[in-house]
Amino acid sequence: MPRADQPGSGSVVIAGGGFAGLYTALALAGRPSPPPILLIEPGERFLFLPLLYELLSGELHPWEIAPRYDALLAGRGVAWLQDRVERIDTSSRTLLTRRGRTLPYGRLVLATGAGENRFGIPGADSHALGFRSLADVDRLRQLVERLKREPRPLQRLVVVGGGPTGVELACKLADLLTGAAGVEVIEQGPTLLPDGKAFSRDQAQRALQRRDVRVRTGTRVLAVDTDGVKLGRPGSSAEAAMERLGAAGVIWTAGLAFHPPTILPEPARDPVGRLLCDATLALPGDGGVFVAGDLARPSAPTGSDDPAAVLPANAQVAFQQAPLLADNLLRSLAGEPLAPFRWQDLGEMMSLGRGDACLTAGGLTLAGPLAFRLRRLAYLARMPGLNQQLRAAAGWLAEAWPSASTPPPPHG
Repeated sequence: MPRADQPGSGSVVIAGGGFAGLYTALALAGRPSPPPILLIEPGERFLFLPLLYELLSGELHPWEIAPRYDALLAGRGVAWLQDRVERIDTSSRTLLTRRGRTLPYGRLVLATGAGENRFGIPGADSHALGFRSLADVDRLRQLVERLKREPRPLQRLVVVGGGPTGVELACKLADLLTGAAGVEVIEQGPTLLPDGKAFSRDQAQRALQRRDVRVRTGTRVLAVDTDGVKLGRPGSSAEAAMERLGAAGVIWTAGLAFHPPTILPEPARDPVGRLLCDATLALPGDGGVFVAGDLARPSAPTGSDDPAAVLPANAQVAFQQAPLLADNLLRSLAGEPLAPFRWQDLGEMMSLGRGDACLTAGGLTLAGPLAFRLRRLAYLARMPGLNQQLRAAAGWLAEAWPSASTPPPPHG
């Protein structure tokens, strides 16, 4: 293996250790005679984001969904550099990290993902909580415990965004609060889950209604402060349509922002900031750069009849891109033609509260406790590496049969 700070010109460097970056690194390392692989990721732990709701509710433990990178990559043939890529010069095939390292690369994968988009709403950055990290979970759990410990009349939590994250989070919060506070979902569009399947949308509506979660569609957040939010109707006069909604806490789940490293020369982007790459996930030009995950906006073919279709920003896309990208990296290094990425919609799964979920896949629609268990099994099979799969399975089985002795949390 190369030293982490000295990758060779024939190496593959992967910027970002989320689903796209980590799974591409693991897929590439599993190929015969892989090149030197360096993963550059500033965080200590990989976060399995689809199960973050179960961490909030206490149904899962941090070690089950947030293993350390050093444990995941031990013996896998992937070097890990705990740093962040800041600048890329494709003409010289070098990159600069935040800590001042200048590194060469043979091929580079940009998989830095997406962050939250607060859309410049006054007060949103300083007063709204997020839900994309372990620290976010801790802050939100503390808020829930305080509301349960100090109940007050008409107190509520506001969830901004009616997409999958907002809906799943609202259901979990309602179950955790057990009536100590209300939950309201604010969605600017005309309906919840605008890109979701009809079955998921129907089950989500029912789950929210059962938990007395109020949903406001066609409503825009104009400002956030310490005591709540100011609301208005899209397209109408802000002053005329303004409404004050008090809240003990605001959780922001609306929108994604894309902030890749500085790239020279500057590549083309779509209107929301994703990098335009071709169907093989390669960035145009001769810089040896590929893009994967949320940050990638590949051209057709993607398995869609619409060449302008945007792939969903979810883990399923990254799972499918990783093996194709690993093969294309090897083909590129060998000077062989690259294969196009073709997206296959395998269905969707949603958590809808403690022990509850819905799923649609292969013509099957299912909701309730069985869907919850199948969803968990499906994600277990997607855990990064056999060791993590076995550790998570042991923990889940111990919870299913509590009379059995619970294994201690694994190291890391």
